[in-house]
Amino acid sequence: MPDRRSMFPVSRRTFLKSAALASPMLAMPALSWGRIMGSNDRITIGVIGTGGMGTVHVEDFLKIQKSGTENIEVIRVCDVYRRRLNNAVRLIGGSESSGSMEYERVIDDRDVSAVLIATPDHWHTKMAIEAMDAGKDVYCEKPLSLTIEQAIECRDAVRRTGRVLQVGPQGTSEDRWWKAREIIGSGKIGRVVWSQGAYCRNSREGQFNWRIDPDAGPSSPSGGDGYIDWDRWLGHRWGLAPKIEWNADHFFRFRKYYAYNGGVATDLMYHRLAPLLIAIAGPNGQYPRRVSASGGLYIENDGRDIGDTMILNVDYDAPYEGASGHTVTLASVMVNDVGLEDAIRGQYGTLRPRGGGWSLTEQSAWAKEFRAANAQAGISSEAKPGEASLEIASGSRRNHKENWFDAIRGKAQPHCNIELGCATMVAIKMGVESFRRSQTLVWDARKEAAVVSGA
Repeated sequence: MPDRRSMFPVSRRTFLKSAALASPMLAMPALSWGRIMGSNDRITIGVIGTGGMGTVHVEDFLKIQKSGTENIEVIRVCDVYRRRLNNAVRLIGGSESSGSMEYERVIDDRDVSAVLIATPDHWHTKMAIEAMDAGKDVYCEKPLSLTIEQAIECRDAVRRTGRVLQVGPQGTSEDRWWKAREIIGSGKIGRVVWSQGAYCRNSREGQFNWRIDPDAGPSSPSGGDGYIDWDRWLGHRWGLAPKIEWNADHFFRFRKYYAYNGGVATDLMYHRLAPLLIAIAGPNGQYPRRVSASGGLYIENDGRDIGDTMILNVDYDAPYEGASGHTVTLASVMVNDVGLEDAIRGQYGTLRPRGGGWSLTEQSAWAKEFRAANAQAGISSEAKPGEASLEIASGSRRNHKENWFDAIRGKAQPHCNIELGCATMVAIKMGVESFRRSQTLVWDARKEAAVVSGA
């Protein structure tokens, strides 16, 4: 069996030590700050990472500020690329002091009550833990982490500090998935056995081949727009990624490289799995039993090390009494945009999305049970077995950021809370390792570790 340290490269001791060294504020007891929000419940936000997604988040916050629907304000921004940082400062109408290239300044700022993290994946957990230890609530872009060990550390930090952490798959705030939870919980399709989802794309440029700014890099003048703090971006000082010479492709197109993320699995499959787990297992999701992945790098051979085609099968035990074990199949293909439609299959019937709600179709062998479970739907008695179907509409639900604000104010639970975020991360990361090793992995719940099946 491979050494677990090679499978999940940052050791628990190294990770915790680096988190503790980063900021002097972390010497303070976790709860000593209490809630930093003022008496009028204004949420003051610092955004760490102002690249593509980070800028989208800043712009969203500014629209919310302008609308007056939420009492929030973005007061700090951070990025290691000065051009992106300067742009974010201009967006928020801030002074020079409201932007920094060192994320610690955001976390150490007592006027910041909540932090949004939109950096490359290898930084997510370290920043989130430090922010929570400084008394701040967190919105962390998906995926939760780079490794399983980091995800568990982050989960434990939420439990320890009592802070709010929302993970970023916004599909978990679509009401149809919560409606599917009601449908499944009430037995309308019988016990769930198999579900599927996909996130597929295609482009002439090649997936993740984003624009490279030709003047950018660590050799640009430190005061100029093109300057990048490359060593800080890598995070090698804290054991987050290997130290390498400046590589523009790694910086601007980091999703092509396993050193910083899990490729299509962590970028796209995470979006599909988290909502499915809400529907099938409930708000906290569940941990997998066995994970196997297949696929390859078939077309986009441009020096990347992630695959362009990946199929993932995740087996689960019964999530609660009365349920059965079930399998989730996920597909992500970057060279053809025709994917699998969302579907949840039960013994009596199948759920498929229709508009914002669901279509339920019966299984002919279990038509009697399907119709009994859906007696209030008025299914025609003349419908032959296998022909009955009905549609169930979903309602409305606060969007992902609004839900985060509600959770910070104590009005709601995060739609993608840390338990769901961690359980999703474990399955997805096991898929990445299965793909890379051509091995099936199983989850050791007692040790909270992935191990090679049969080893």
